[in-house]
Parts: sequence; C-alpha cells; structure tokens
Amino acid sequence: MRIRGPTAQSIAEAAQHLQQGGLVAFPTETVYGLGADATNERAVAAIYEAKGRPRFNPLISHVLDAREAQRCVRWNALADKLAARFWPGPLTLVLPRVEGSPIALLTTAGLDTVAIRAPSHPVAQALMRAVGRPLAAPSANRSGTISPTTALHVAQSLGERVPIILDGGTCLVGVESTVLDLTTPAPTLLRPGGATREAIEAVIGKVALSDALPSGDSALKSPGQLRSHYAPARPVRLDSTSVGTDEGLLAFGPEVPSGAILTFNLSPSGDLGEAAANLFSMMRALDRPGIGRIAVMPIPETGLGFAINDRLRRAAADDDEKPRR
Repeated sequence: MRIRGPTAQSIAEAAQHLQQGGLVAFPTETVYGLGADATNERAVAAIYEAKGRPRFNPLISHVLDAREAQRCVRWNALADKLAARFWPGPLTLVLPRVEGSPIALLTTAGLDTVAIRAPSHPVAQALMRAVGRPLAAPSANRSGTISPTTALHVAQSLGERVPIILDGGTCLVGVESTVLDLTTPAPTLLRPGGATREAIEAVIGKVALSDALPSGDSALKSPGQLRSHYAPARPVRLDSTSVGTDEGLLAFGPEVPSGAILTFNLSPSGDLGEAAANLFSMMRALDRPGIGRIAVMPIPETGLGFAINDRLRRAAADDDEKPRR
C-alpha cells in the first residue's frame, strides 16, 4: 500500500493500474472512494472483496460530466436540470441503464438501473480523465464501518487491500453524496447527503422520501440503504443531553455537557457544514479502547443535518447487519 501525493506521475500510474483491473483509493469532495474500472466485472469484484461488501449492494459509477453519463444511462429532462445545478458535485442520480451501457452488471448488482454522479474534486477529475472510463467507487473502507475523509483513514481501514492511495487532503463535504432516484413516478430521495433536500426541491419541486428500507437479500437501488451502516465498534447513544462517565461525547453547538472521558465538538458555533465535514473523523477518534459508548448531542434536522442524522441513526442501529469487530 502506497500513499501518493496527486502529482501528474502518480495520477498517470494510478490510471494505468485501474486500466489493468486494479484498485485505487482517491479523494472526492464527499469521502474517499475505492475505485475500479466500472466496465470491468473482475475489477468490480475486487472492490466487493476488499470491502467485504454484500453483493446485493450496488456501487455508484463516477463520470466526468453529463455527456459521459448519457453513454451509460437513459437521460431525461429532470436529470438535465439537476446536473446543470449540482454537477460536478455531491448528487448521485439513479437512472435506467441505456442499451449498450458499458457499466458492468456487477457494478449495479444486476439491476437495470445505474447510480451515477460527477465528482468535483480535482484529483478525482484528473484521475477519471486519465483513465478514460467510468469508475465504480464506494467509500474506501471496510463495509459498514465509518467512511474515510482522509488518506490515512483509508490506510487504517483497508491496509494492503488497496495498493495505491492518492492523497488529496481532507474531504470538504465529509458525508456521502445524496442519492436521488429518477426512475420512480416522483423523484425519490434514497439517501440524504451532501446536496440538501431543500436545494434539490428548489430546482425540481417536491421530492418523495423512501418510505421503507430494503431487507433480506433483495437488491438495493442505492448504496447506504442498509439499516446498520457507518458503524463504529462502540455503541452509539443519540440525542444525548447528558453524558455518562464511561462515554465519549460527540458534541454540537456552544453548550456542551461535562463528564465525558473524551469530547469532540462537530461545530462549536452550530454550523451544519462544519459538522458534516467533521462527522466521520470525529466518530473515528471516539471509537477507541477505554470508551464504553459514544454519546451524541442532538443535531437539527434541517439542511445537512438531515444527512448527518441519517448517518448517526445507521451508526446506532443494532441488528444482524452491524459489523462484528
């Protein structure tokens, strides 16, 4: 495993490795992705193996722009409006696979729909330009665990499973992309994320919310729909206004209860953008020996708070899907 700065040489080497069917971790504005050639079934299989990812959970395909997306999916007027406003950026669209789409069936978990987005991070764009193919890229961590927002997080989670990590610094958004399904009668929000529901509705009007989480072995239409996901090893207690002596505290805002073993504040000023950027790194910092449980202060359910609370609820879920470590 090599952590490399994003030089022209390292990007060219990473692109060649991807073209040959290998794996490369790279930064996006949301979180670090574990990339493979989205058109190569064997390369995509290596992602599932490295992450320990359930095969029924599809992967997002990353492209440079709407023009490239239209070679992979059946485009429509809503997609045009959304791409004009949010691409490149943290919005994933679920659209029907176009006939002759180059996206491998394993990338979509066998579905006839494709989850696709255009990331804005300059390192991601340079890498895709050099590869010349769509990249399948879920978050670069073991499946179900906390998503990585730095190159070091990737190395700590995946180690030798990923031979090349391109270091593009800390991710600015810090939570995964929003996933919007455009194959339903009304556009449906499958996963809240870096593009807020309010901003999306300002462009296309009201969107529906996914009213049920898939269960069993049925194919999901989007990543991030498992009830237990983004999970630390320690139990998580939400909406905490006090803290126990065996707990670490994930705080928010200026008024923080005392008594925790260790406290990290997502945003002392109550800024949801700052909180989103800090969420995964601070959860990692609290997920350590000596802390019995992670207490989390209440987060507003507005703007990026919707995505933050979604991740926190999945981190706190306690069922058979939760990682055993």
